[in-house]
Amino acid sequence: MTEKRTPLQAAGSEPSIEIIGMNKWYGDFHVLRNIDLKVRKGERIVIAGPSGSGKSTMIRCINWLEKHQTGKIIVDAIELTDDNKKIDEIRREVGMVFQHFNLFPHLTILENCTLAPVAVRKMSRRDAEERAMHYLKRVKIPEQADKYPGQLSGGQQQRVAIARALCMTPKVMLFDEPTSSLDPEMVKEVLDAMVGLAEEGMTMLCVTHEMGFARQVADRVIFMDCGEIIEQNAPAEFFDNPQHVRTRQFLSQILH
Repeated sequence: MTEKRTPLQAAGSEPSIEIIGMNKWYGDFHVLRNIDLKVRKGERIVIAGPSGSGKSTMIRCINWLEKHQTGKIIVDAIELTDDNKKIDEIRREVGMVFQHFNLFPHLTILENCTLAPVAVRKMSRRDAEERAMHYLKRVKIPEQADKYPGQLSGGQQQRVAIARALCMTPKVMLFDEPTSSLDPEMVKEVLDAMVGLAEEGMTMLCVTHEMGFARQVADRVIFMDCGEIIEQNAPAEFFDNPQHVRTRQFLSQILH
């Protein structure tokens, strides 16, 4: 069981990510409304809410996969703007794991993991392979290194995706519903890999419907609806004493 921490223990006081008055539209649709969020270094945040509430869009804005129109996003003291140099700098420090793995099917698992460290970090192939094997061991699939993604189960592929992101030694990890496309029996192996990261102090933002994971790992649970942050609290308070009527409705539907 991951150790629960008090707010003072939860992370350093220095912010890793700051979102200030952020808004985003798709045409006339106002998808994110006046988002304010500060994430401390080492903090573990789970973002919950109904489909279409803006959860995935918000975390995709953090590494410019989606572009916000107003407000500020500051990552590791760098403000995210149209400056390609700054975008590249932030993306080097922010790892992301997607719902659908996004592995290159024509590359082996080892090649998937070494591609970015060699191309972006300018590591030697030997050093990159050593690092890749280290992280494949950490997610408990080193024996799959020479296989291709199509030869692995969905849970194994998602663990490769986590290892691949870690090979860039990011300061922040973003998870966009990493278990939602998996068969139920594969979910636990992916969540176990994420729990391991949490125990090592990685700054994490995770969009997920896995409320057991939120209870076990999160320092803070954020609830979003209709593009807004409706409520946020420590897990015990969030689940046992939700303040907003919309939060109570949501929890009554997903907790049995």
